[in-house]
Amino acid sequence: MVENWLISIGVPENYSYELMIIVKFFILLALCALVNYLAKRYIITILRKIVAKTKNTWDDILLQKNVFNTLSHFAPAIVIYYLAPVWFSATDSVNAGIHRLANTYMIIVACLVLNSLLDALVVIYQRYEVSRKRPIKGYIQAFKILVFFVTGLFVIATLLNKSPWGFMSLLGGLTAVLLLVFKDMILGLVAGIQLSSNNMIARGDWIEMPNYGADGDVIDITLTTVMVQNWDKTITTIPTYALISDSFKNWKGMQESGGRRIKRAVNIDINSIRFVDDELLSKLRKVELLKDYLQDKLQEIDKYNQEHAVDTSLLINGRKITNIGTFRAYLIAYLRRHPLINKEMTFLVRQLRPTECGLPIEVYVFSNDKVWANYEAIQADIFDHIFAVVPEFGLRVFQNPTGSDFQFLKAAA
Repeated sequence: MVENWLISIGVPENYSYELMIIVKFFILLALCALVNYLAKRYIITILRKIVAKTKNTWDDILLQKNVFNTLSHFAPAIVIYYLAPVWFSATDSVNAGIHRLANTYMIIVACLVLNSLLDALVVIYQRYEVSRKRPIKGYIQAFKILVFFVTGLFVIATLLNKSPWGFMSLLGGLTAVLLLVFKDMILGLVAGIQLSSNNMIARGDWIEMPNYGADGDVIDITLTTVMVQNWDKTITTIPTYALISDSFKNWKGMQESGGRRIKRAVNIDINSIRFVDDELLSKLRKVELLKDYLQDKLQEIDKYNQEHAVDTSLLINGRKITNIGTFRAYLIAYLRRHPLINKEMTFLVRQLRPTECGLPIEVYVFSNDKVWANYEAIQADIFDHIFAVVPEFGLRVFQNPTGSDFQFLKAAA
């Protein structure tokens, strides 16, 4: 029919066949474009309306990841596959070539559809709480690599009209080369399996890895990298296998516990440590937090000294209370009454080994609030109070001499 139309408009018969082929080719292309347009214009539009009316969220994700849009590319391939041999009245060899090209196109489209489906699967899975402990993005990426690799084999085999299994057998001899090329991916996959199976890391965990400058929350775990958003909002990328080969600190245990640790010491000048005399004792008796402690402690000391007939005229004889011991007792009472300290967790106020910087009195407790900003405020308030009350016990906080100290000595001289 096309040939007759060309002759009717004055095209010579010896040129009509070639022109007919060209015209048929462009008509076929136009038909494929029309079918693709109709599929996108109407079918996708109808699907969007259906998805908008459903209560499920997974179909919205499929739509966002262009799964349906990619599926529409099958329409022109099907047109070429079934219509081209009839349209061109070609020989068997030409038909076979057209079929191979159409099959190749459909294989590529199928690969792209599967890729979009896998992307949608990751997003859907991440909406569940289990995704924080068992991330699958790395496994999906490994599977994608396998899909693209197999797709490439099938495309080459289809174009050459060969069996894809024969190509796979040939690639068996290239195992060493493939292992070298995909070394990071293989290491990442193995590391991802170990991290997931041992529950070592998950999205949202706060990790600290000084070797890589990482100190913040894990925001993504992929096949080859772990992305950490640091507290200064920068992002550090760590190779996945580095979390297996190197050490790192995971603060998840603290976040899941009942509090966050406060571990800080104040250094007391050793020269200010002494026994409590009557003047200091009368002053400390007025401290409400020390009333019970002083009453019980003084009764215990008096009883001991009487039982052992201790000569108390010398300070060195018998038992007496010290200002540093009373200071520790005060800190214990103060922290036990503090509403933001967890009393069920480790609770210590202890002496550490004396150094050239004085005697460290360490506070080792846990705050109820684990939020960083609130935790820092609680810790600061506690030590603000500690530094303020130290002189009330006749003690001094140790501090290396400063320029103002030397100026004072010079003025005094």
